[in-house]
Parts: sequence; structure tokens; C-alpha cells
Amino acid sequence: MSGFPAAAGWSAWPAPAKLNLFLHITGRRPDGYHALQTAFRLLDWGDTVYLRPRTDGVIARVGTGAAGVAEADDLLVRAANLLQKESKTHLGVDIGIEKRIPMGGGFGGGSSDAATVLVALDRLWVLGLGEERLATLGVALGADVPVFVRGRNAWAEGVGERLTPLDLPPAWYVLASPGVHAATASLFQAPDLTRDAAPVTIAGFLSGTVLDNAFEPVLRRQEPAVEALFVALSRIGTPRLTGSGSGCFVEFADRGSAEAALAALAAGLLSSGASAWLARGAERSPLLDAVEQHR
Repeated sequence: MSGFPAAAGWSAWPAPAKLNLFLHITGRRPDGYHALQTAFRLLDWGDTVYLRPRTDGVIARVGTGAAGVAEADDLLVRAANLLQKESKTHLGVDIGIEKRIPMGGGFGGGSSDAATVLVALDRLWVLGLGEERLATLGVALGADVPVFVRGRNAWAEGVGERLTPLDLPPAWYVLASPGVHAATASLFQAPDLTRDAAPVTIAGFLSGTVLDNAFEPVLRRQEPAVEALFVALSRIGTPRLTGSGSGCFVEFADRGSAEAALAALAAGLLSSGASAWLARGAERSPLLDAVEQHR
């Protein structure tokens, strides 16, 4: 996909990954959805979305997209269709992607890709819908989409759509994937999932005492590969699960410490099928920078 921007009309847009620095389920809402509390941390690493506007109204995916995802179900395509319908534009777009974020890892890849399509096409189609309308549209695509539209680290409640901007200290992360896809729906239905955690405050989280993820004990029991990854990562720091996926991370205050830890993992601590890499915590989304720089 990296050849797209070199061709006439293509532009490249970042779709950053995220981490859930903690995740609690505090109850169930009247609509049946679970009520959550979490803290989103954006990263300077992720997918790249390629867009080429069309004048004939056609929205088409170029390339295979995410592995195993049909074009009609692809969040990239769904986001473009939703924006086209909302804005009543007669324009279309060709869409390509360079995937780096593993599917089912809890790093927010699909949601971030969708948000990037909304934000970038708002600029490319010259719609001017703005952040609020785009974030509202994003909820229809996924609860995590609004945080990527807004592009700032955030405290989240509700199903994850009620956001409060959050200032977080600089940090580097060793990210790791066990190579298995966690099915979110089945995790929410697990009988041993804690669904009534006591609500916490932003101040309580910022004190460093709130680090747990409600899905971690469930997933570690269900998936031997996730348990093996936690064991390996525990030798370099304190591993945590992100979101409701199988991906894990360990936080470090500086790049040097993170690089040393990653080198230790590469020396044979990871089991077969697992992978690990580095990413820096972002103060704000690189997508916002790309929009400001686009002319």
C-alpha cells in the first residue's frame, strides 16, 4: 500500500493505536450495554490509511484491506458511506490501508481506521462538519471511534463515548501480541467477568493505584497464549491488558528503558507466535497534525 501516495491523487493519513491504561465495568445500562470506565492513551504508532477522492460518488476499497474482512463490513468503507450519507455529498473515494495494528488485540485498529476516514474525508471533501458532528457519527461505528476523532488522551465513561481530556506524562511502551484474536462478544458474556466494579475517579487513576483491566483474569484463564505472554512480560515489568483484546503492554518512563526491555524479550522470553515492539505515548493524535498540515 505504500505506493499509493506516489500515484496521482492519493494522500496518506495516520490511524494511531491506543491503549486502555485501565478498564472497569461498573454496571449495565438500560439499553443493555455495559457501563465502563477507562483511560485512553494514544500512541505514535499505528496504521496508515490512503485516500483518493472521486467525483462519481463511488466508494471503493483498493487492495485486500484487513485480513478476512469483506468490503461491505470494512469499517473504512462503512465510515465513508456514513459520512457520504450524512453530508449528502456526491463525491466518492478510493480507500487503501497499510495494516500494522493486529486485529483483536485491543489496540483500537478498526476504530482508529474509521475515525481517520471520517476526519480526513471531512477535509478532502471540504465538508466542514467539525469535531462534534464527526464524533457523534463515530459512535454508530464503534464506541472507541470518538476518542480517535477527537485525537486527545481521555478519561472515558458510558460505553466509552463520554470523554474528558486527560493530561498524561511522557511514556514509552513495550507492546506485545500473543498472536490470537480475542472475541469481545464472548468475553462480555463470560460468567466470571466482574461487572459491578466500584466507580473510580480521575484523581484516583492519576495517583497510580488503578491499573487493572476487568478482562485480564478472564482472558488469562481462557487463552493459554495470553497467560504465557503475561509470564514473559512480567520479567521486564508490570504487564497490563489493553481493551478487551489479547494485546498487552508494559509502560516505561523513557525510551532507553523500553528498548532494553524489548531487547530482553527478543532474547527468547517470548513464546512461539508472539511478537513485541516499541511505541511512544502521544500527547495528541498524529492525525490532528496531518489535518492541519494538509493543503
